[in-house]
Amino acid sequence: MSASLDIRLKRANKVYHEGEVLAGVVAIVSKEAVQHQGITLTMEGIVNLQLSSKSVGVFEAFYNSVKPIQLITSNIEVVKQGKVPGGKTEIPFEFPLHTKGNKVLYETYHGVFVNIQYTLRCDMKRSLLAKDLSKTCEFMVHCLPQKAKLQPTPVEFTITPETLQNVRERSLLPKFLIRGHLDATNCVITQPLTGELVVESSDVAIKSIELQLVRVETCGCAEGYARDATEIQNIQIAEGDVCHSLPIPIYMVFPRLFTCPTLETINFKIEFEVNVVIVLHDEHLITENFPLKLCRA
Repeated sequence: MSASLDIRLKRANKVYHEGEVLAGVVAIVSKEAVQHQGITLTMEGIVNLQLSSKSVGVFEAFYNSVKPIQLITSNIEVVKQGKVPGGKTEIPFEFPLHTKGNKVLYETYHGVFVNIQYTLRCDMKRSLLAKDLSKTCEFMVHCLPQKAKLQPTPVEFTITPETLQNVRERSLLPKFLIRGHLDATNCVITQPLTGELVVESSDVAIKSIELQLVRVETCGCAEGYARDATEIQNIQIAEGDVCHSLPIPIYMVFPRLFTCPTLETINFKIEFEVNVVIVLHDEHLITENFPLKLCRA
């Protein structure tokens, strides 16, 4: 005799805000009646911090600061011990998204060293001879939009051999001149990053022009911090030796889950940057970096 357990939320996109009510049904499907020892629902919001391999062993104090941070936890008994009839049974539930004390519900974020996740788990306890049933469902939390109006801050840039940093033999670099602008570095997370780039001149043929979105995650405490930058996505905006003096549009959508509003707390920070990367045919790599501030409006 097999029975299946499922959690269905009322909202198809599974996105909620602090103060709202998480509502849905626990669905049980079975050919015959199922005897159980009780059905419970557990809601949990946790920040998991992880150290990169280069940081492990550097700071002993990190091992205390990277313990999971509990944002919200709640448990309810959906059905007391008894029997569920055969067929399909749907049991409605409601969970208010309220934190205790001064805790804040950070936005859902899936990173490399920082992970903010909210889950709903349903457990059906059964007798010794029958296997317990369990089902986990993730839901998303978005922070409330900022009330203050966001002022876009356009950034103009010019890239030449003289403007580059971390160059050993500047005299060996080919001559080039690249201009452009980003429409804003204070970005609304639901709107694309836009701008323009123009190759004015280049002695060496261009192979590719790319936009690289980078997450910068910082974990730690007063004793020290581990700061790691990793790539989220890389989008090619031009291929081959592009026409000179021709404007090339910059357009990049911020991916869901892998980005969140810029966040700074006592134990961790989540920041974002974008790199404009120009690859020349002689394999020279030219990179211009722009810090971004993401928010929800």
